[in-house]
Amino acid sequence: MTAKLSLSLAMMLCLFSATLLGTAAQADSRKAVKKELSKPVIRGGIVFKNYCKLCHGERADGIARAAKLYGVANLAIKPADPDYYFKIIRGGGTSVGKSEFMPPWEHELSQEQIRDVVAYLQIATDSVRRGEVVFKTNCILCHGIKADGKGRAARLYDPPPANLTKSDKNDDYKRMIITMGGAAMGRSEFMPIWGEQLSEQEIEDVVAYLRTVLVHD
Repeated sequence: MTAKLSLSLAMMLCLFSATLLGTAAQADSRKAVKKELSKPVIRGGIVFKNYCKLCHGERADGIARAAKLYGVANLAIKPADPDYYFKIIRGGGTSVGKSEFMPPWEHELSQEQIRDVVAYLQIATDSVRRGEVVFKTNCILCHGIKADGKGRAARLYDPPPANLTKSDKNDDYKRMIITMGGAAMGRSEFMPIWGEQLSEQEIEDVVAYLRTVLVHD
């Protein structure tokens, strides 16, 4: 009886351990998928900036330099089903009964680029998510993917890049150092003058994103 009980307990423990391992594996898988899904969004942000923002604006709200050329056309990008985005990007505005001024992009953008733009459009009106895209395409080499100052190039600099998860600086300070660079603020000369490369809106979006990475003790 004791031997049978011990065997049953052993089997239960094995099953329990297998369940735990399976749950952990599923969690790791979900994390990997989530991480992978972020890549199209970041790539799509680059495509959007280079091809779409002239008309649709940096916030996809239709407030853009070229908007005045199209009269009363509303160039704001409204939430829509991905299939709609695919169709209008590939075939242009007339393919969905919209403005003829929206060109077909299927012969200029690859299928991957179009998929990436559609992924980006899911977050294009969210300042924090836009800021995350800007941060991850410009800042992670030094500040790291987690904004903790542990980027791949961090070891090259003395003083090292700031750990932005522990920053005690306010939003105004962050706007200034991003815009004018580290030297202008009495900090590291290796911090670039991003105001020469990023727009005011992109800087504002990065500041919004940096609020979300702060870790409070």
